[in-house]
Amino acid sequence: MICDTIEDFAAALPSVGALAGLDLGTKTIGVAVSDALRGVSTPLETIRRTKFTADAGALEAILDGRAVTGLVLGLPFNMDGSEGPRAQSTRAFARNLARRIDTPIAFWDERLSTVAAERALLEADTSRKRRAEVIDHVAAGYILQGALDRLRHLGPH
Repeated sequence: MICDTIEDFAAALPSVGALAGLDLGTKTIGVAVSDALRGVSTPLETIRRTKFTADAGALEAILDGRAVTGLVLGLPFNMDGSEGPRAQSTRAFARNLARRIDTPIAFWDERLSTVAAERALLEADTSRKRRAEVIDHVAAGYILQGALDRLRHLGPH
């Protein structure tokens, strides 16, 4: 089920249970997960994209293994707030994934997540090689944390 708003997403979720955040790129999918109480987002791993069925299978294994109850996909708006080809591609991925899983799916504005992740990794004095390895799932962590903070602000449903 794809939720139109974060409020609809909150209403579709059970009261507790981990959430996952995704940073969908053309070559990789960054994955982050939260704790069951949805307080903290933790970058988990980066999946190398091949074809949709393999990508979805890898995601399903993570969702099942971590008992994930909701999925937040970073939606790459243009800086002026419009949606371009990458946003359309993300929405298509969500539609295809929603046919395979029973987990509520929401979108979160990811415009500055990669910039924030890069800045945090630079501040941590992470080597260029290591930054390249982890940037996608660190960005997913920023996406998920933003959604978690918003959900907490909405209060219990």
